[in-house]
Amino acid sequence: MAAAAHEEAHEPVGMRVMYFVWIWLLALTVFEVFLAYKQVPLHIMLVALMGMSIVKAALIVAYFMHLKFERLNLVLTLIPAMVVAILLLNTFFPDSARLGQLAIFR
Repeated sequence: MAAAAHEEAHEPVGMRVMYFVWIWLLALTVFEVFLAYKQVPLHIMLVALMGMSIVKAALIVAYFMHLKFERLNLVLTLIPAMVVAILLLNTFFPDSARLGQLAIFR
């Protein structure tokens, strides 16, 4: 009885869940393309696109890479690494904005 409960708790994700996740990824992608064609203010569009990209990445990592079922230690290793990578990217954004304002690149 306990073995059956243990097997049920670690049952792999079924195809129904995979299709559901795939549909959500497709819907988010369609909405991202829709935003690219609409005349949405730049800041709103960038925040929306970044947010949806993070959600899509989380869905892919959790379900298609099967990290949803990994130990908590792995998750606690990956999340801070992602946050640090995003913060490091913020170091380069001001420099690229400055380069865009130079007369050489106009």
